[in-house]
Amino acid sequence: MAYTVPKLTDYSAAALEKAARECVGACTGEAAEVRNDAELKAFRDRWMARKNGILTQINDLWLKGAPKEAKREAGIRVNELKARITELVEGAHVAGSGGDSLVAERVDISLPGVRRPIGAEHPVMRTWREIVGVFQKLGYSVAEGPVVETDYYNFEALNFPPNHPARDTQDTLFIAGQQSKPQRERLLLRTHTSPVQIRTMEKMRPPIRIVIPGTVHRNDPPDASHSPMFHQIEGLAVDTNITFGDLKGTLDHAMKALFGSSVKTHFRPSFFPFTEPSAELYVTCFICGGSGKRGADPCRPCKQSGWIEVLGCGMVDPNVFEFVKDNGYDPKKVSGFAFGMGVDRLALLKYGVDDLQYFFQGDVRFLQQFG
Repeated sequence: MAYTVPKLTDYSAAALEKAARECVGACTGEAAEVRNDAELKAFRDRWMARKNGILTQINDLWLKGAPKEAKREAGIRVNELKARITELVEGAHVAGSGGDSLVAERVDISLPGVRRPIGAEHPVMRTWREIVGVFQKLGYSVAEGPVVETDYYNFEALNFPPNHPARDTQDTLFIAGQQSKPQRERLLLRTHTSPVQIRTMEKMRPPIRIVIPGTVHRNDPPDASHSPMFHQIEGLAVDTNITFGDLKGTLDHAMKALFGSSVKTHFRPSFFPFTEPSAELYVTCFICGGSGKRGADPCRPCKQSGWIEVLGCGMVDPNVFEFVKDNGYDPKKVSGFAFGMGVDRLALLKYGVDDLQYFFQGDVRFLQQFG
């Protein structure tokens, strides 16, 4: 018969001792009959549960119900009984389990917690943040925009008129089902982060200095140096009396901050529809130090030239300002420069990786070396 807590009428020392002895005997007997984990849990709940466990009932019936003159003696006995019952319950285990007791379920809160392993930044994201950080220290703000763009922002407002041959070089991915819309409203995946320049100039009056990181998409088959999705960072500075000298000084400082104070910069003429004049920026190879050789072997990243192309840049074409002229960008009063670079390519060069696809395959064995 299961043990039930009796209501005491005699609070003498002998009566309390007898009641406690019966309670301990009942607990010991029930503990010996536990045969599985479910019974072990039920046994624990029956004796230790806060709301209606046997120990709680003993406290209510024996201690709270004791007359005033017997409360001290009853309290001593009840506390001793609680300690003994707790010891028996926590020492109980499933018969034949070799002592797998409730003690194993106890948690030592003085022990240090289990720490989850902390990952590391992806090499592309690390390079991304380093580049953005350099320009933030120069006073540039970070601007962002949508990846799905309209033809207007991606091309037309950046001086790519309809049917301009420069559009072909962008290898654009268009959204299906747009033929019924006017061309400037058709949706596509942006091929560069330059649309954010126009969007920002529509919202903010000059002067502005922004750096624009983001993902872009082009119809490039994946190989060692190409991916249909890649990362790009662009910059734009617009104010009165900005010159090409300001562009050169800004980028020279940025390259030294990124690759070391010993690198030199070199500008070569180029063409971009949204800048005039335009240039490509080269830095001395930070792998071979500009010598073109790595020991007795030729330096492959710079193709033995000692120079590495890093980005494209130039002065903002006045035709671009015409699209935002009403917001204070009168090409007769303001000037500016812009630049753009591929983050993935810089990460390749910086970490000496020879295949761009390694960055996107998610192979932990490859990524762990950058932790």
